[in-house]
Amino acid sequence: MSQQIRALVVDDSQAMRRSIMYALQRLTDVVCIEAQDGVEGLKKLATQGRFDLVMTDINMPLMDGLKLIHHIRQTDAHRAVPIVVVTTEGAAADRERAMALGATAYLVKPVQARVVLDTVKELLKLG
Repeated sequence: MSQQIRALVVDDSQAMRRSIMYALQRLTDVVCIEAQDGVEGLKKLATQGRFDLVMTDINMPLMDGLKLIHHIRQTDAHRAVPIVVVTTEGAAADRERAMALGATAYLVKPVQARVVLDTVKELLKLG
């Protein structure tokens, strides 16, 4: 029996969250939890148990994705969770900063569902 995959999808755009969740739900047994910014994302990480994956935007109100990555990497509970950045920020400096903070992968919007799926499958070592 396959284990359920719990993904946290953090983006201030509901349309983008839906798009990412739609892509992820093509995988078997994925449960997506939504957050509209880094503050809400951190709360959900702290209160809703184990997560196998975090997908986050960079530009969001209250707390951006870079601060979110930094906070996640400071906590023992989620230190090793793969973090995929999905953002409009395509500059090499933005990618380098996110990766230096602990992002596992960096995708630039607009991103195709297939690219999201391939990245997630590779990170989670799925078929």
